[in-house]
Amino acid sequence: MNQLIGVDLGGSALKLGRFSLAGELLAGLEVPTPQPSLPGAVTTAIVEAVQQLDPEHLADRVGVGHPGPSDGAGRVARIAINLPGWQEVPLADWLEPLLDRRVTLANDANCALIGEHWLGAARDRRDVVLLTLGTGVGGAVLLDGRLFTGRHGAAAEPGLIGIDPEGPPCNSGNSGSIESYCSRRGLALLSGLDPAELCRRADGGDAEALEVWRAYGRLLGIGVSSLLYVFTPELVLIGGGISAASAHFLPALWGEVEQRVQPVSREGLAIRPCSLGNGAGRLGAARLALERLASSLG
Repeated sequence: MNQLIGVDLGGSALKLGRFSLAGELLAGLEVPTPQPSLPGAVTTAIVEAVQQLDPEHLADRVGVGHPGPSDGAGRVARIAINLPGWQEVPLADWLEPLLDRRVTLANDANCALIGEHWLGAARDRRDVVLLTLGTGVGGAVLLDGRLFTGRHGAAAEPGLIGIDPEGPPCNSGNSGSIESYCSRRGLALLSGLDPAELCRRADGGDAEALEVWRAYGRLLGIGVSSLLYVFTPELVLIGGGISAASAHFLPALWGEVEQRVQPVSREGLAIRPCSLGNGAGRLGAARLALERLASSLG
């Protein structure tokens, strides 16, 4: 067996890819995430999607990126604050007998950073912070070339850092977090439009849409500024579905960074969108399957 499957579990879609051992995408698939996204329904959806993607069983290892932390062994999804019922879910144990493939789990933003570090914008970089902007705001941190996940695998959740103590509630229990303002739900507080429509209008020069993106960029820039003081990375990557509008909010984000962060803490810094787009997560999940799992169920 010389192929891998990567799964990126998002709040609205499951993105899957079947890859060679070198990371070449051989086949891809995207299906809606069940609503409500209960663990059993999502497990069934992943099984059906993998079988559709690989009916000939050419891949025998599967990596799954999911919102929130996994345990250190990559077997249990500890919690997903934006998915109902996701607490201590033994997803790998559920999937393996149904798929007849080895399975490993990881935080979805960690998977995205692993994908970008393997074949994307973070190649040859040692210190990187990544934010994924979508249903929630995920994040991942690479320090000296290695993922930083903390003692129990739950570190590096920058989206849950507070930027306004009087801000709107976050599903984490915090208030005024980066996620409260910069997720899809947070963007809806600035505009009732879908992000794609808001981006389309901004592309056309609509003044109101452009101002919404500037306000969004300023809020995100406040959060990024705090992260720079902690990690002093050489690169900040912006991923997730909302990153498609990065041309409209990155200038305002940079403006906040330049105002708030001392030059010594942002020296040589680059801030840019992920080069692999929404494909980074599934690629990184496949890479983890390659690194962690033996090539058979044994």
